[in-house]
Amino acid sequence: MRIRNLLLVASLLLALPTFAQDNVITVQADLPGAAVQPTMYGIFFEDINFAADGGLYAELIKNRSFEFTPDPLTGWQAFGKVSIKDDGPFENNPHYARLESMGHPEWWTGLVNEGFFGIGLKKDHEYRFSLYARVPFDSAQTLRVQLIDPYTKEEKQEFVSKDIKVKSKDWKKYTITLKSPRTIDKAQLRIFLCEYNGKSGKGTCDVEHVSLFPTDTWNGHENGMRKDLAQALYDMHPGVFRFPGGCIVEGVTLDNRYSWKNSVGPVENRPINKNRWESTFTYRYYPDYFQSYGLGFFEFFQLSEEIGSEPLPILNVGMACQYQNKKTDKKAYAPATEEGLKEFIDDCLDLIEFANGDTSTKWGKLRADMGHPKPFNMKFLGIGNEQWDSLYFERLDIISKAVRKAHPEIKLVGTSGPDAEGKQFDHGWMAMKELQVDLVDEHFYRPVSWFKREWERYDEYDRKGPKVFAGEYACHDKGKKYNHAGASIYEAAFMTGLERNADVVSMATYAPLFAHVDGWQWRPDAIWFDNLHVVKTASYYVQQMFARNKGTNVLPIANSEFPDKGEDGVLASAVYDKETGEYIVKVVNTCDSTREVSIRLEGLKNLSRVNTITLDCSDYNAENTIEDPNVVVPDESSVAADGNIINAAIRAKNFVVFKARK
Repeated sequence: MRIRNLLLVASLLLALPTFAQDNVITVQADLPGAAVQPTMYGIFFEDINFAADGGLYAELIKNRSFEFTPDPLTGWQAFGKVSIKDDGPFENNPHYARLESMGHPEWWTGLVNEGFFGIGLKKDHEYRFSLYARVPFDSAQTLRVQLIDPYTKEEKQEFVSKDIKVKSKDWKKYTITLKSPRTIDKAQLRIFLCEYNGKSGKGTCDVEHVSLFPTDTWNGHENGMRKDLAQALYDMHPGVFRFPGGCIVEGVTLDNRYSWKNSVGPVENRPINKNRWESTFTYRYYPDYFQSYGLGFFEFFQLSEEIGSEPLPILNVGMACQYQNKKTDKKAYAPATEEGLKEFIDDCLDLIEFANGDTSTKWGKLRADMGHPKPFNMKFLGIGNEQWDSLYFERLDIISKAVRKAHPEIKLVGTSGPDAEGKQFDHGWMAMKELQVDLVDEHFYRPVSWFKREWERYDEYDRKGPKVFAGEYACHDKGKKYNHAGASIYEAAFMTGLERNADVVSMATYAPLFAHVDGWQWRPDAIWFDNLHVVKTASYYVQQMFARNKGTNVLPIANSEFPDKGEDGVLASAVYDKETGEYIVKVVNTCDSTREVSIRLEGLKNLSRVNTITLDCSDYNAENTIEDPNVVVPDESSVAADGNIINAAIRAKNFVVFKARK
């Protein structure tokens, strides 16, 4: 393909006017080619770095149902007489806290919740507090609910206080609204047991599922997403949304895997799960990292729909994490038989019913009961994550045959394993072809040197085999494993290769997606946040610039300064958007100096004004932070065209999108 491109450039150079240009980019604007799939650029969600609880999921209370192990009061500070019981109203969350009087009006009983690295509140915003409570033995009790600043130097810790009167001996849900008079990032919630007169209570009150949500969530959902983080996803314009992971899907053991059936139904009765990332990295260890399943598969599907992306759920293939388990560990691998894998087959078939089934079906009815009678129209299903060799191939074969028999309309995603090349990678691709999966999930977290070597990775891929899903990738620069501008420019350069080969690459998702600045374990990540702020990284903007300008059809392109393997240079891709009539050319200069380029749109005559979007990464080590989130952001402008030619100077380490019309 390189030879063909260079010959094309050579012939076209003869027809060009003479001017000093380092690079000639020739686009066959009159020859639209392969379709760019709507799913081409998307997002990958995994609950790592406190991405779900403490992040996208807007719940502000940690361990709201007292189910964390081994200490059910993890996240809580108890004072007075507090005990934990296990015969509560919710089968899957049986624990609750019993608050009992200390027997003296000045001795208090209650609880304080620390939230996720504190509780973030905004001035004049309202927050919905709720809990289930009862008085099991005695007369009515009062629960005094307060938002407090435990570190204040002012006279009072509390800055909001409201009472809830609990009268019933039966479990009931109580809800109040708290309005914050101030902005604070590390508040806490405090609950006192009181009598009606405000003194310390004399009786007993049981409390369960203690919750605090902003009322202003994404699209106003009561069990909703944090608005600014969901908005950042919407603004990216993702075509596909992969969830819930990642290694989360595998679990450390099969019992620890993400179980989608535990994540649906009434939120109060969704059992917690020990997050598999809780114990993975000892250098950044969080022993209180659990999954509440409040952000479950219904919420994932709903969010996919609302941000305009195709849902791509990934389910377990009957295997826990291969890195953490021996081949012979029976707790890690279900038997590779149809009977041994029945639970995992049922998970796949039941999920399709939950997403797409009629409301007369069991799982379709549950979806409707949760508030979405219409099907979610799921088209893709991934089975297994980053697994390899016969252990994976045998199980995928059995499960995929069962799924295809029942639902031939669903496109299946398999994986080539954790490597981006080599014997194991080749073996994985061969197996995926034999199993006739529709897409193969490739992963590459690699340094700059790897990205330089892989400019033409997909040029010679088999056009008749399964399509490619670049499911997890990011540039990890040597000695700079964070979201600096330099890494993102190499991601952009690599993505031009994805786009040029859209006939074989159907999906691509950068990973990971989210990271809490106080709770991260892995970096780089596309979006960073604390309890009040969100930071879009340079890598985020690269993804956004491609996703917002993906077009509908690839345009053939030739580039006179296409770099050799391992070298810097100018890379480009081009698409046509039949919906807007735009011709879109993406140009990335990875060099350390400015490059003069001449973009010639063959088949067109006089172009109107050409709009540009530029991401300047020339400050190689620059990064967006909480303190300064706009160091590296896209800049919109325009340039004039000379007939069908666009002449431009692309600065060092810059990514520019040119958008032209006839």
